[in-house]
Amino acid sequence: MSDITINVLGISGSPRRNGNTEKLLDCFLKGADAAGGTVEKIELRKLGYKSCMGCNKCHKTGVCVVHDDLTGIYEKILSADITAVASPIYSMSVTAEIKGLIDRGQYLWARKFILDNLHFDEDHVRNHKGFFISTAGMEREDVFDYVRPVMTAFFNDCGIEFTDTIAANGMDKYGGIEGRPEIMKNAYNAGREAVISLMVRKKGEG
Repeated sequence: MSDITINVLGISGSPRRNGNTEKLLDCFLKGADAAGGTVEKIELRKLGYKSCMGCNKCHKTGVCVVHDDLTGIYEKILSADITAVASPIYSMSVTAEIKGLIDRGQYLWARKFILDNLHFDEDHVRNHKGFFISTAGMEREDVFDYVRPVMTAFFNDCGIEFTDTIAANGMDKYGGIEGRPEIMKNAYNAGREAVISLMVRKKGEG
């Protein structure tokens, strides 16, 4: 299986460097790397980009008119076999960094549902895995539920199967993600298993 390449893209949407959510993402990426995946990590806080302007020009052209540090990121997302999007919970949702990224993908929605020139068949979706990685300070059991429709829409537009959510609440109580070592281990194992499963599948299809 070593001749099979599995591209793994991690997107950190936390404005805080090396925070709880980014550490959890790093665990996922380390597991993916250990399994032989080709790993890349993007830290959105380091990029300069605008949010969607709502101009709807992409509804006619299928192309976003904004050109900045975010230009080209969606090409990486579309070419990745596994995409892990990481965001802490801010005000019961994703961070502004992640929301800005998602909204800029409006051109994909336009291509799928208005221009009808972008299609992902079942095999494509099945072979492209998406993970949402998150942490929250509060212990509310439903704290991650409000994000799921947002991430579902994002992965659907990108032709990605929403595979799993890896999340840890109660960070205030536990003093950070290090207080939840079982979740860190789960993230590592999820990254590793995602790569291995796609390697096996691609080998079988080959």
